[in-house]
Amino acid sequence: MYELNNSKIIEKIGNIADPDLGYTLSSLNAIKNVKIDNNKVEIEVELIPPIEWVADRIKAQCLQNLSEFSDYSFEINIKDAEIKQIPKQSLKDVKFIIAVASGKGGVGKSAIASNIAAAIAQKGVQTGLIDADIYGPSQPTMWGMKGSHLPAEERDGKTIVYPAEKYGIKIASMGFLMQENEAAIVRGPILASYLQMLIEQIEWGKLDFLIFDLPPGTGDIQLTLTQKVPLTGSVIVTTPQEIAVVDVRRSIKMFEQVKVPVLGVVENMSYFVPPDTPDKKYYIFGNGGGKRIADESKVRFLGEVPLLQQFRESNDNGLPFVLNEDAGTYRDEINKIVENIIQEVRRINYASNKTSDLVIEI
Repeated sequence: MYELNNSKIIEKIGNIADPDLGYTLSSLNAIKNVKIDNNKVEIEVELIPPIEWVADRIKAQCLQNLSEFSDYSFEINIKDAEIKQIPKQSLKDVKFIIAVASGKGGVGKSAIASNIAAAIAQKGVQTGLIDADIYGPSQPTMWGMKGSHLPAEERDGKTIVYPAEKYGIKIASMGFLMQENEAAIVRGPILASYLQMLIEQIEWGKLDFLIFDLPPGTGDIQLTLTQKVPLTGSVIVTTPQEIAVVDVRRSIKMFEQVKVPVLGVVENMSYFVPPDTPDKKYYIFGNGGGKRIADESKVRFLGEVPLLQQFRESNDNGLPFVLNEDAGTYRDEINKIVENIIQEVRRINYASNKTSDLVIEI
């Protein structure tokens, strides 16, 4: 039997690169512990979170690099590295909060938000969704929860309010707090109290991700929300036509003003593919507007989502389309967008964690 030692193991796996960050496990100081017991080896690796999208790839690469040592069995344990975070006044048990925003209404922002939440939850992480679209809360429809209310219980003389739950995702919406059509006439202090309840008075519990469906636009309400909520980053949804793209600039400026990182731009309704001629694409609303504004604003273009009748029907019927068994290439596109979002979140977390003694490999 070839005799292994810790140095040899670190040499074999230390040059594996984190696919999101581009740095090796050694330069990231990610290999935390190696334990050799006869022919059994346990290796502990800490990665910048969230790790669910990269852990399996890193583990598989480690096992491949160690495969020549066939006399040994290897157990690779991937864990979250600790990261520096800004102290939160609210939503303290939520790791990452992502706002989905748009410069104007009608671009499918809420539909993209619900499908991003559903796609993230499919990774097995605890996920929540806040629908703060004050004047048009549409998440109750998209999750088949119209007419629902937030569950509550009395505890020690206090009323504890919980989010509703569907498909394993915790959901709270302005639509659960208001009568239908009430939103159009609600103003000022009442609106503020509703928003405060969604953010501060609901018992969310521990969550890995909370997706925040912001109202469209860039007015005082949006600014107040982004300042109150401890956001990890923002995703901006647009359609390809110029009138929508112009408003993306305002959204990006708004987030820059409140120092919230823009994770990137999603282009919705990018093109239409007729079911009977799947080899053809029709750019009904123009071509490439989302990528153009992303490049111009020096933010990431996260992906493009096609215009699809089944997407609209599934959302209208209470099932985010990414959960539909017939989602096919649409699910692939949403998953790619989510992977790009997660990559940006991990890069932000890495940047906040960098210390002077970390060796960076170019």
